[in-house]
Amino acid sequence: MPKKRNEQTDAPRARGVIEGAGAIVEQKITDTLETNYMPYAMSVILSRAIPEIDGFKPSHRKLLYTMYKMGLLGSARTKSANIVGQTMKLNPHSDSAIYDTMVRLSRGYEALLHPYVDSKGNFGKFFSRDMAWAASRYTEARLDNICEELFRDIDKDTVDFVDNYDNTLKEPKLLPAAFPTILVNANTGIAVGMASSICPFNLNEVCQTTIASLRNPEHEISSTLLAPDFPGGGQLIYDRKAIEEIYRTGRGSVRIRSRYSYDKSANCIDITQIPPTTTVEAIVEKIVDLVKQGKIKEISDIRDETGLGGLKITIDLKRGTEPEKLMQRLFKLTPLEDSFSCNFNVLIAGTPRVLGVRELLEEWTAFRIECVRRRTFYDLTKKKDKLHLLKGLRSILLDIDKAVAIIRKTEEEAEVVPNLMIGFGIDELQAEYVAEIKLRHLNREYILKRTEEISQLEKDIAELQSILDSKSKVKNVIISELGEIAKKYGQPRKTMIIYQDEIEEYSEEEDIPDYPVNLFFTKEGYFKKITPQSLRMSGDQKLKEDDEVTQHLEDTNTADLLFFTDRCQVYKAKASDFGDTKASVLGEYIPAKLGMDEGENAVYMAVTHEYNGYMLFFFANGKIAKVDMSAYATKTNRRKLLNAYSDKSPLVAIEYVEEDCEFLLTSLQGRILLVHTGAIQSKTTRNTQGVSVMTLRKGSRLLKAERFHEDMLVNPNRYRKNIPAAGSLPAAEETAGEQLKL
Repeated sequence: MPKKRNEQTDAPRARGVIEGAGAIVEQKITDTLETNYMPYAMSVILSRAIPEIDGFKPSHRKLLYTMYKMGLLGSARTKSANIVGQTMKLNPHSDSAIYDTMVRLSRGYEALLHPYVDSKGNFGKFFSRDMAWAASRYTEARLDNICEELFRDIDKDTVDFVDNYDNTLKEPKLLPAAFPTILVNANTGIAVGMASSICPFNLNEVCQTTIASLRNPEHEISSTLLAPDFPGGGQLIYDRKAIEEIYRTGRGSVRIRSRYSYDKSANCIDITQIPPTTTVEAIVEKIVDLVKQGKIKEISDIRDETGLGGLKITIDLKRGTEPEKLMQRLFKLTPLEDSFSCNFNVLIAGTPRVLGVRELLEEWTAFRIECVRRRTFYDLTKKKDKLHLLKGLRSILLDIDKAVAIIRKTEEEAEVVPNLMIGFGIDELQAEYVAEIKLRHLNREYILKRTEEISQLEKDIAELQSILDSKSKVKNVIISELGEIAKKYGQPRKTMIIYQDEIEEYSEEEDIPDYPVNLFFTKEGYFKKITPQSLRMSGDQKLKEDDEVTQHLEDTNTADLLFFTDRCQVYKAKASDFGDTKASVLGEYIPAKLGMDEGENAVYMAVTHEYNGYMLFFFANGKIAKVDMSAYATKTNRRKLLNAYSDKSPLVAIEYVEEDCEFLLTSLQGRILLVHTGAIQSKTTRNTQGVSVMTLRKGSRLLKAERFHEDMLVNPNRYRKNIPAAGSLPAAEETAGEQLKL
């Protein structure tokens, strides 16, 4: 009897539902990363984002090789859509991704010093964000002439070939580039956990540097490879130290600024070249924003006049504007000057490595030597095979009639070759070659002409063998090819090199009005900036109850102010950050104005311009720390510095001195010591604990420190001692005359 079906249990299986679907299964995060994320990361690094030593990513290589196999080198152009479709046989990505790759390699896009794709139609522009390229059905392309050097002898076993993604076609693992493309054209890519950014260099300079490095491994790279050369031109601000760092480590950055001209008749500035890291639209938007904010008032209009003549941004100026000073400000405040960050990350034998220029050239040289050797071996093998066949042909020259008789007398076709081998003493290949000769060629003239090649072949074989046997000859072949390429495709530098000392840098201080001011700082942390005229017309200073002025300095509006706090921190400001005020107001409360921490108080104000001199910190344990004022100077306009001074002992006093002078120290027991700061060695470490100056008894401490003046003591020599010293108790004459004020 058949078993009855259970409709409830069999129904899900009948509907194709997977058993256990929707169940939550716990899995270690490390297992998830290893099984899911790591393969993706490796694929992005090895097969997408990082270029290899031939200078190409896989997408570039697949596209160019497809165009080469389509016969687009030195021929008429074809529709870009046709190229994209053919490339899909090697590159399993969308048509838009492949077309984007082709656009970036094209001459029309202007992103490369030496484009690989000769384009026709609208391919957009590298320097424009909004100037989009036309669809692939509207544009045409072919390989540029320089691609002859990329595919030179690729059919002579110079590189390895692998199967494509569906094993129906073969594609090269690398292209046998005859010059260091990795350095000639820019290449950027972002992988997982790493990135690559290679700046372009001039082809002539790269070839000369490679040739010099082949001849002398210790060649100084910077003597022939001057600096990066960008397709958009511009001006490179040459910093020798930064350039040599890039050449040595493969990391660093270079500063590029735009090129412009001033049209006096129209009173406008024409910008014609911009850095490679920005676009026309970004520059225009930033300048418009600055004008709206009121930070730039000299511009009346700005227009993007980019057209068939190339890039052009026109800035109309107001009457009386100095174009040089305005451009200095624009370089500082807009992308008209920008930095190009370098990270020479290249795949070497499947491993990403960050290499300097010398190491990159060494790796490319090793790769190219292998290509030349494989090509030479291929040619040698072919010529040996041909020589072998011609020697067999020469052997029948002695008796052509005999060869014909052997063939005529042989009854079976399969016996023709063996009979020729026996009759003339030649091997099977030679006999096969002789047997295939057409009847019209069985004459003495044809055979003599063919056998005349033997002597030339023997010379060629000897030459090729000598190249294979000598590494120096292989290098000479590479040097010769590089010289020809430089001569054929080299072009002048597009990026002008300017030196740091030749340019004027814009400083915000240039826009700060400079006039004399009186600076007041009180015990409670209030600050006032009063002009001399206002101070003469004012009465007494208005202060909070129990407050008093601790510092009154005369300086200018461009001075830097350093406010030291009771928490070993210093806050930096400029006098121009504060508005002019009067004696009748309390002034600015510094902890609130500078955003100090809760409960933090400002205890001293130092005023400086050039950060010369020293900061002196007097501690209760009798030590004095003398710190170079330059230790508080910062290039990045930082407003707050930690560890401004040591916290190992309570602070008694702070003083800023531009030159060494004497200080009067007083201990709790009333002992006095005169110290000249020139006897104390200065430090560049801000939180140094200082050196012992006043030796103190147990339970004693330094009570007070003040700058010494001649009228403070009757007999100052009595208190001048070699440090460290305990000091001396004041003589009766000091206290009697009340010259000493404790």
